[in-house]
Amino acid sequence: MSNPRISIVMAAKNVEPYIKECLDSIIEQSFDNWELIAVDDHSNDRTAEIIKEYQAKDTRIHYFLSEGKKLNPALITAQKHIKGELLNRMDADDIMPSYKLAVLLEAWEKKGKGHVVAGGTKHFVETGEVGEGFLRYDAWLNEVARKGSHYREIYRECVIPSHCWLIHKDDFFNVGGFEDIYPEDYDLCFKFYQAQFKIVPLDKVLHYWRDRTDRISRTWEEYKDNRYFELKLKYFFKIDRDLERPLVVWGAGRNGKDLIKLIHKQESSPRWVCNNEKKIGKDIYGIKLESENSALDIENPQILVVVSNPSERSEIKKQLTDLHFIEGKHFWFFL
Repeated sequence: MSNPRISIVMAAKNVEPYIKECLDSIIEQSFDNWELIAVDDHSNDRTAEIIKEYQAKDTRIHYFLSEGKKLNPALITAQKHIKGELLNRMDADDIMPSYKLAVLLEAWEKKGKGHVVAGGTKHFVETGEVGEGFLRYDAWLNEVARKGSHYREIYRECVIPSHCWLIHKDDFFNVGGFEDIYPEDYDLCFKFYQAQFKIVPLDKVLHYWRDRTDRISRTWEEYKDNRYFELKLKYFFKIDRDLERPLVVWGAGRNGKDLIKLIHKQESSPRWVCNNEKKIGKDIYGIKLESENSALDIENPQILVVVSNPSERSEIKKQLTDLHFIEGKHFWFFL
């Protein structure tokens, strides 16, 4: 493909303090054949005015008012106006390094359709320090990008940063694009997985993610329970569940209890194991808890690990891999 255009879709709401820095970072891209589809989610500050000011100076920038309210309707509005062959997403308070689009494009052109290029990310703040949770998430995302383990670890958390991918628009629309499902970035990852698109991993920071106290991942009800068990199970049963194999939930803490209740709505006899002597043998939700050692004796299981302690998770992974169980085939971490 000769010099394809990259469409950048961006939802914006009340980002007056940040959007100029964001727009400048897009304009300063070393790859210049892009269009920005900026959709205003009914801002009540100067966000819309600033976008229009930039639009007047740069014909690659296009302003639209969202057809609905909140993030997903804005993204759905944006995708209706895509004219480029390739697609990227941006948030109006974040920053692109100047090489972002060029690096993504170079990697994509080597592979073509059926591939999604995914890179690393880094959070930043204006003052103070980035939250510890976001630092851990950055480190994990960048390790996933380095190893290319996106699909193997997809049930842990969203494995592709929401603004750090490049895909052909045909592939994007063939999986349904953005829908009114939260979290929208995680849902899109699962759609890529279900379509069996190959991930092209880039061990490089391609996006600077602003951490602020009023970001929607901190304040919206849709993101309050960030385990997203319902979304994970929806796709696990669509993509990976083999009804001929025993399904095992490993862990009887809050995570295990919440997950087993959801699973029990779909399957009558999941196995449930833990290492808590006080719980082993008890009947909870109509399921008798077993010793975790019993999971190691099950032939060809599908094990969902929901243990929250990192050291215990490491030990469980060692136990399973020592038995030649394979992550992504015999066991998955649901965290």
